[in-house]
Amino acid sequence: MRSTILTCATATGLLAMAVPAQMLAQEPRPEHVRYVVTDLGTLHGGTFSEGFVVTGNGLVSGTANHRDGTWSAALWYRGLKIDIGARGLGGQNSEGFGVNERAQAVGQAETSDPNGEDFCGFHALGLPTPGTTCLGFLWQNGVMTPLPTLGGANGSAYMINIKGEVAGYAETNTPDPDPACTVSQFKPVLWKNGNARELSTVSGDPDGVAASINDKGQAVGASGACGAFNPNSGLHLVENHALLWEKDGAVTDLGNLGGVGGIAGNHACALNNKGQVVGHSELTDNTSFHGFLWTREAGKMQDLGTLDGDFASLALGINDSAEVVGASLDANFNLRAVLWENGVISDLNTLIAGNPRLSLQEAISINCHGEITGVALTKAGETHAFVATPVGRGHDETRSCR
Repeated sequence: MRSTILTCATATGLLAMAVPAQMLAQEPRPEHVRYVVTDLGTLHGGTFSEGFVVTGNGLVSGTANHRDGTWSAALWYRGLKIDIGARGLGGQNSEGFGVNERAQAVGQAETSDPNGEDFCGFHALGLPTPGTTCLGFLWQNGVMTPLPTLGGANGSAYMINIKGEVAGYAETNTPDPDPACTVSQFKPVLWKNGNARELSTVSGDPDGVAASINDKGQAVGASGACGAFNPNSGLHLVENHALLWEKDGAVTDLGNLGGVGGIAGNHACALNNKGQVVGHSELTDNTSFHGFLWTREAGKMQDLGTLDGDFASLALGINDSAEVVGASLDANFNLRAVLWENGVISDLNTLIAGNPRLSLQEAISINCHGEITGVALTKAGETHAFVATPVGRGHDETRSCR
């Protein structure tokens, strides 16, 4: 099963090889904030869940499976578990990715329309599915509404801001120039008031995705060429260029750390309301990939490095205090959830208060209060969504979200 922030990381095969974090742990800094970790559990007797976004008011969006193996978009809130994919768009599977503080959620869901493209990769991931069209959706007040494409059959929605603006990507009706590509060209998209606006790519790239959007309307993502479906990223995309789009649509290539394409590619995964961007980029000669922080002041990517002894990392989320979360990987692709503060990296597993029941694999989102959600392994080896809540000395409980 995939366990990642879709367009922005590793995981299916990588997480399957993960070992308990305590076997790899490093000592935390004594003054560091500690965290209480909550296992968000699963839905309807399933064995799998993942958390993608935690909002300032504590809503968590993600995905969970059912006893029959199908996936459903889900929300968690203060002990409540809500299956928002139960009615869906007529198909068997859905995934929840983004949510805002108004409980508007977005993701992708199968419809009842026959389609052989497997655009969202449900068949490739081994889920029960007849192979149908997959569309981005907006869920609010108990109703899931499909989002329009750019003329093609399929699409997907990744993130929604407080204004209800949605970032994602959508298929056109233009065949991809690569005859080996099994889907039509797809472009990064912003949806506003239900209308799709195509965003530009760079360097002649035919395909691209918008992975995240902030409350000011800036978006980030990647562009490149169509490739075979990648179960780790959930995309038919070779991620060559990490991109930032301004509210007016102007696009900036954020550069790289020395490589393109490669294992994980160059992808901007998230940004905060100050326009600071995080993601992952290939190193020179595509020997590895590291998480990065990009700021307008620096005008280039800052390599965030890895935990001692590891060879790769991913930066997946950032809040307005510039706290960055992600994962660090060893040479065997075992993952540990990490936190960067002022450029210093810490293994989140070493910061858990009490006896940890979960091994934190990927930290995917961090909100204004410092709460973190992502993916963890239980002692039984199941993948579960979690929330890590900061407590104790050093934590600023008065920090405002506005």
